[in-house]
Amino acid sequence: MIDKEKVTVFSNEAGGMMAEVGLLPFARVALQVATRILPPYRTRFSKHQFTQPQLLAVLCLMRFEDWTFREAEVRLREHQELRAALHLPAVPDYTTLYRFLRRLEDDTVNRGLQETVRRLRRRRRRPVSAAIDGTGLSDTSVSTFFHRRLEQHAHGPRPRRPWLKWLIVVDVQQQILLAQRARQGPGCDARSLPGLLDVAARGAPIGVVLADAEFDSEANHQHIRQRLGAKSIIPARRRGVPNGAIRNQMFRAFPKKPYRQRAKIESVFSAVKRKLSSRAPGRSLATQIRQALLLGLAYNLYRLRHCLALRGCQQSPSVDSKEVASDKKDNSRTANFDGVTAPPGSPGLKPNQLHKGIAQVYLTPSIRLS
Repeated sequence: MIDKEKVTVFSNEAGGMMAEVGLLPFARVALQVATRILPPYRTRFSKHQFTQPQLLAVLCLMRFEDWTFREAEVRLREHQELRAALHLPAVPDYTTLYRFLRRLEDDTVNRGLQETVRRLRRRRRRPVSAAIDGTGLSDTSVSTFFHRRLEQHAHGPRPRRPWLKWLIVVDVQQQILLAQRARQGPGCDARSLPGLLDVAARGAPIGVVLADAEFDSEANHQHIRQRLGAKSIIPARRRGVPNGAIRNQMFRAFPKKPYRQRAKIESVFSAVKRKLSSRAPGRSLATQIRQALLLGLAYNLYRLRHCLALRGCQQSPSVDSKEVASDKKDNSRTANFDGVTAPPGSPGLKPNQLHKGIAQVYLTPSIRLS
């Protein structure tokens, strides 16, 4: 039997009773974070129909479920509980969401990411091990299989289109995003390392920086060690003996064991693309960059929602359970060993007596011989 008072369900208008699958907790957390970083309205001349935190929470929900603008409008119209979680008086039109995305600033999304980092870390002050890497995001829903079939029919490779490069800094212990940046690819990412690490250091103190050979440069090593006061572990490119004291040290004696933690950033990429989305849709480059940044914010909100759910499960025992425990403690007169309890009024059992079979005296009922 399911307790309908404790389980949140969607309304019957959505096609029957459907148990909560994580949308409502995510929507509540997204609205809380958005309310923290955005004012209700841009100007006093706004329509005051939807607030900015509500629209930002809807955009994060779109990236969480990989919805289009029209799909988001349909889903919000179908699910009454989802609208109630976002405090929406009505369903926003898909054009409203698109216009809000266009005027949304990248700095606002980054402030939302820093707010999620603050909530996820809570009172932690220990320096983190940060890993930095990048991956590619598609701007369309066309699969790689379709591209391969086109190349087979064309009897040759097709011209490569520019794609979006998404760079992130990850705490390898908690596996959360500390900083992110998106740009048009391909290109060298070594110049992006100082700026990303400076942003990441605002949310958490950095103790170790892990990166692959793409970010190898003496300037990056010096920035990490002198500016951030952290240890840098970046393998040197295999092109002869590298220049620079730190790069030469990495070439001669590379610390392989701590560098293995860098692989966890690949796990974060895999989780984002499997659970959320591998796309950054948009016709313009600015829209694609904003969609990529919202994807990182949605991932941290997903982790924040998961952590809050785990904390809610770790509740203190209720009053009834405490009373039952006290009653059991009063009724038990002797010690318990390996699940064996002596009856009231009998002498307590010692641990060594259990191995000698003396416990059988208290376990077997008394038999009256005829």
